[in-house]
Amino acid sequence: MADADPLHVATDDRGVATLTLTRPAVRNAFDAGLVAALSQAARQLADDPSIRAALLTGEGSAFSAGADLEWMRSMRDAGPDENRADARRLQAMLRDLDHLDVPLIGRINGPAMGGGVGLVAVCDVAVATASAFFAFSEVRLGLAPAVVAPYVVRAMGRSTARALFVTGRRFDAAEALAWGLVHEVVPDERLDDAVEVVVGHCLAGARQAQAACKRLPDLVAGPPDEFEAETADLIADLRASDEGQEGMTAFLERRPPRWARD
Repeated sequence: MADADPLHVATDDRGVATLTLTRPAVRNAFDAGLVAALSQAARQLADDPSIRAALLTGEGSAFSAGADLEWMRSMRDAGPDENRADARRLQAMLRDLDHLDVPLIGRINGPAMGGGVGLVAVCDVAVATASAFFAFSEVRLGLAPAVVAPYVVRAMGRSTARALFVTGRRFDAAEALAWGLVHEVVPDERLDDAVEVVVGHCLAGARQAQAACKRLPDLVAGPPDEFEAETADLIADLRASDEGQEGMTAFLERRPPRWARD
């Protein structure tokens, strides 16, 4: 039976939305309901100008165990068209989260496996507990982490991703940090404090500028003659925007910009 509420979304008075995967009995594994709930939440946050940042975490001792066993069983028995449609829904969910124009902060409270590592990879900043571990175990099931691969390769690089994909071995939080999947590793009891520091940094930035900054790494990935005009236009547009004008004026007047006082 599908969960009544596989995802809990709460927004505080600062405009920080926390998305909590609420399937602890199955270690927050994906099923169709959770995939749909994450997509819907991402779209709603994107349409809400009061949102300043988003947190993604799991309830209980795990972040996400990847695909739910019952979901996997149903997909095993489904035909090619249904499997393709299901994969595209998962693909759309990751894209919706990746395209959020506010910072997405991963509070990695425990293990992440398979598709759960994809959720880590779409976060702009991921803070993990020292006890967390990760794996792409799909190859041991005769599968491949195809849908999450674009985000994982972007985060970890081709060589590391390929090695982890073909072996399916577990790797720990220290390795995830060294390879760029997560950005900070802290003792379990310090997780909330460390995440709050990241939230504070993000709230000091302007939303329009942050949206532009999120696009920049992909924008400049090609040859310079393909992006030079676009990056010049981007900074010119930001300078002329209300946020840019306020930010530069606040700097010159030696005061915080208005969004930092919200």
